[in-house]
Amino acid sequence: MAIVAAMVAIGIILATTGVNLIAIAVLVVLAVVLVLFHSLSVVINREELVAQFGPGAIRKRFELNEIESCQAVRIPWYYGWGIRLTPQGMVFRVSGFHAVQIKLITGKKYLIGTDVPQELEEAIRQNISYH
Repeated sequence: MAIVAAMVAIGIILATTGVNLIAIAVLVVLAVVLVLFHSLSVVINREELVAQFGPGAIRKRFELNEIESCQAVRIPWYYGWGIRLTPQGMVFRVSGFHAVQIKLITGKKYLIGTDVPQELEEAIRQNISYH
């Protein structure tokens, strides 16, 4: 949040010193992106797995009974950060190179970035074994 406050302050200074609106618009867009994608949280409950960015405005839900398998994997750097479509499936990540690949019974694959891939894989396996 400190970064957002700093960007808003810079935007105000730029606006009052006569800098064009494009610079202000770029700062506003960057601030919104930082707020929305500053973190990735994964929550598993009895019914679903939820991966959500930042405050939760952007999220993906997976019904546990639709998950066929999961596996800890390493993601190449060129897959980028954020939400991306890759040959290994849709990627959700904010940092690092580790993820858990989820394969649904429909055949679709997703990669969820994490700093603790083995722990997330084990938690998913334990929860999908009940379904």
